[in-house]
Amino acid sequence: MLCGRWRSRHRRREEPPVPAQVAAPVALPSPPAPQDGGNKRPGLRALKKMGLTEDEDVRAMLRGSRLCKIRSRTWQKERLYRLQEDGLSVWFQRRIPRAPSQHIFFVQHIEAVREGHQSEGLRRFGGAFEPARCLTIAFKGRRKNLDLAAPTAEEAQRWVRGLAKLRARLDAMSQRERLDHWIHFYLHRADSNQDSKMSFKEIKNLLRMVNVDMNDMYAYGLFKECDRSNNEWLEGPEIEEFLRRLLKRPELEEIFHRYSGEDRVLSAPELLEFLEDQGEDDATLAHAQQLIHTYELNETAKQHELMTLDGFMMYLLSPEGAALNPAHTCVFQDMNQSLAHYFISSSHNTYLTDSQIGGPSSTEAYVRAFAQGCRCVELDCWEGPGGEPVIYHGHTLTSKILFRDVIQAVRDHAFTLSPYPVILSLENHCGLEQQAAMARHLHTILGDMLVTQLLDSQNPEELPSPELKGRVLVKGKRLPAARNEDGRILSDREEDNEDEDEEEEAGAPEQRRRAKQISPELSALAVYCCASRLRTLRPAPAPPQPCQVSSLSERKAKKLIREAGNSFIRHNACQLTRVYPLGLRMNSANYNPQEMWNSGCQLVALNFQTPGYEMDLNAGRFLINGQCGYVLKPACLRQPDTTFDPECPGPPRTTFTIQVLTAQQLPKLNAEKPNSIVDPLVRIEIHGVPADCACKETNYVLNNGFNPRWGQTLQFQLRAPELVLVRFVVEDYDATSPNDFVGQFTLPLSSLKQGYRHIHLLSKDGASLSPATLFVHICIQRS
Repeated sequence: MLCGRWRSRHRRREEPPVPAQVAAPVALPSPPAPQDGGNKRPGLRALKKMGLTEDEDVRAMLRGSRLCKIRSRTWQKERLYRLQEDGLSVWFQRRIPRAPSQHIFFVQHIEAVREGHQSEGLRRFGGAFEPARCLTIAFKGRRKNLDLAAPTAEEAQRWVRGLAKLRARLDAMSQRERLDHWIHFYLHRADSNQDSKMSFKEIKNLLRMVNVDMNDMYAYGLFKECDRSNNEWLEGPEIEEFLRRLLKRPELEEIFHRYSGEDRVLSAPELLEFLEDQGEDDATLAHAQQLIHTYELNETAKQHELMTLDGFMMYLLSPEGAALNPAHTCVFQDMNQSLAHYFISSSHNTYLTDSQIGGPSSTEAYVRAFAQGCRCVELDCWEGPGGEPVIYHGHTLTSKILFRDVIQAVRDHAFTLSPYPVILSLENHCGLEQQAAMARHLHTILGDMLVTQLLDSQNPEELPSPELKGRVLVKGKRLPAARNEDGRILSDREEDNEDEDEEEEAGAPEQRRRAKQISPELSALAVYCCASRLRTLRPAPAPPQPCQVSSLSERKAKKLIREAGNSFIRHNACQLTRVYPLGLRMNSANYNPQEMWNSGCQLVALNFQTPGYEMDLNAGRFLINGQCGYVLKPACLRQPDTTFDPECPGPPRTTFTIQVLTAQQLPKLNAEKPNSIVDPLVRIEIHGVPADCACKETNYVLNNGFNPRWGQTLQFQLRAPELVLVRFVVEDYDATSPNDFVGQFTLPLSSLKQGYRHIHLLSKDGASLSPATLFVHICIQRS
């Protein structure tokens, strides 16, 4: 449940908080590469810090390559692509000049780099180029793939290898190194004449670029304090001093000095005291010593087992100092229980990349879903020409893709991120002949990956566990034993006189008649996931049927939750239930998945192509357990005789208190307008059972997205904390229109660490906004 936004009728000009200190000295880097295709020397400070200045592949990327960009059979244009000197971005030529930010893509936004004809675009349109010369850059979020052909196979390999090295180095960078690169990127841009000196005008431009509108008198005073040579320029050590002041973290210094005392260094016992106050489970002297050896920058301090302020900041900015429990980032849950005991990341209309009315269908949508940890994908199967079934959103203008191409994408990409089983949810609108073709493709393409028979003949009615790694399950309709007068086997749909589910209503009478027949070949593949109508919830004595899966529209699921909450939960403790969005959501919008998880529904299917808070919740739910796509449900949702009801969860059991302290380096929302500075506020949203759903906001800070301070405390009373997701949202306040989204991070309350923590913000598409963070203090008190 989302609350209304806090508003103020008056906006008053406020002085931003005094900025300030970077731990290590930061030198002004060499001028950036020109954006007109000229050559530049590759020996650069940013890449030197990454240890890649001498790498031949990276040096070649810095020189640039003329690569052919392929969009269709007729649109194939040669463009210059060149790695920028920050080592984190690639500049590319455009025929029509656009804003500078639209001539760059960032290495951190790359999802994968594929060699050869390993994308839908290159398979369809890249035939004129030998596979060894081709590569595909796939991006996170909704950005389209970049299909490229190099002049030679060796040049293509240089880009494949070079991007792999840059991505690996980026993943290994600390938050402090990312901040260092970030500030150098803006120094490049602010040093307008590239003379490695900064005038006051350039300093003011720098401040606006990094999202702070500082009072001119205060900014000039800070400038003059650093201008030791008194020549109205900052250069060398003077710039380093300015940056140290700009990046100062007074709130961290205060915490550090509280524990370090007068000597201004933390001994291992003093650090242990801090860890104990944080509520760290492994707070031991040995662990404190290990943190000093890992994060302390000063070798002398490290040898004496002391931690300086710089080392303390490094620790708190590391994954060990983040809000997400590091122990939960790998698979840590019991994976040997029935599939019905897990939330399973599920996609609806997986083939679509846009709306369900006229958007394109693509095998790439399946690849992207798998890259986000999805374990249940949907295939809407229709009669196609030449005896080949196709997948698209029936009776709409969406494009069509071959069923066999989708199965090949499943084979090639389903287990790249997660080894745990994948469920193919078939919505079958084909006649018997093409159903047989579907079964044939599943067998021949997937081979041993496909589950074709019961794995445990001793317990045929029991669902397997997620330990069924690398295997594919088919969810479809099964033939019953009943036969009609002419001896033809009837499907369960012909025996059912009730209205069909919304997903199955559409179509001409002939198509509906064909779809009511079930091919024996396809029926045989629905081994553990037999599609079944949920007519009524069984009374307690009736035996469960674990291998039957019901598909419900969001409307029907909500009705069951409202009218039979506990009975529905008991049903879901033994059997799988899939929930899908209403067909009326023409723009492929999503529903709130939390309601369905509250009732134990496992396969809560969402439109993965549509960003929004619903997909943020889905990403947060499956962020833990190694992002493997399976999360063990709370015990109250797994017990067949549970008394839990999300509508009546009982009295509050947990007090959740969060103090929002500061934010760091929030992104500019309009990079092309220097004077556009965000006025950030923070909203904390609680998503859980209806009685727990709430949200509270801080005040906004005027004209400061660089280092805003709040110091406000927000508190929540929770009745079912085991189901709660916490969403941290930063918005740009606006008095006259809806606030603009800046960044967010969502995670389960059970995976949230207490104490002083950094929240590492994500974009609308789920990409990292590093080095943007929130700094908070978290307290969870259980009664």
